Amino acid sequence: MQDIIEAIKISAIKIAKEIKKEDRDYSQNTNSTGDNQLKIDILSDIIIEEELKKVTSIYEIVSEEKDDVVAVNPDGIYKVGYDPLDGSSLIDVNLSVGSIFAIYKNSFNGQDLVGAVYVVYGPRMDLVIAIDDVKLYRFIEDDFKYVKNLTLDERGKYVSTGATQKNWLPWHKKLVDKMFDEGYELSYSGGMVPDLHFLLLRGGGLFSYPATIDKPKSKLRMVFEIFPYAYIFEKAGGGAIDGTNRVLDLKPTFVHDTCPSFFGSNYEIELVKKAYNL
Repeated sequence: MQDIIEAIKISAIKIAKEIKKEDRDYSQNTNSTGDNQLKIDILSDIIIEEELKKVTSIYEIVSEEKDDVVAVNPDGIYKVGYDPLDGSSLIDVNLSVGSIFAIYKNSFNGQDLVGAVYVVYGPRMDLVIAIDDVKLYRFIEDDFKYVKNLTLDERGKYVSTGATQKNWLPWHKKLVDKMFDEGYELSYSGGMVPDLHFLLLRGGGLFSYPATIDKPKSKLRMVFEIFPYAYIFEKAGGGAIDGTNRVLDLKPTFVHDTCPSFFGSNYEIELVKKAYNL
């Protein structure tokens, strides 16, 4: 699996350089779920695909920005699902964005995950790798240097919740109100990668992207976003559920399936279960 990690590092360095360039306009294209693609989305996807295709241990790859799975090597044993540049619309206001990678064997189901990686492009470029544990690396001078292992406390201090508030379901609003009543602080940038990175570095809390009146299956994609972060949060000592069920036990019917998602320390995950036990 180390060859995949090395390809991700090379991709990240290239993408970080491209982010600093001027052209941040929208292209004429949309992705598989109808989102308008920025030119940097397409370029990031090209960079990652080019690097992953060089890795002989990879059987196939699939990107959030493409409809179909791409074959790589018939003798490969891994499958990689990735979001080339999550939160790319935040670049023009100079907020952090990131790339997310999920490494699978056999299928793109959560139970077949064997590793997860994400990159944060911000004032500093951070790389987080989860295999047996969760390790933080930081790009210093010309390479990624190990910083520390990341673990979650039993209970955090922050709450970060997405989706349009007017479309929240009543029990979700009650959950968020309860957490504020308990003294939790709001932390939300609108970007999944920086918000979850914040919770991991600060020891925990709750990030959620719930089902809503207008989007009962929510917005985030299992294969590219939810499964890798669920794997990371579990390896860090926390959990990830869809409201009631463990996320990594879910099986998407196709690679772009979405579902509600809650990531957090153990205490916060229990709060979610109580709120959603209808």
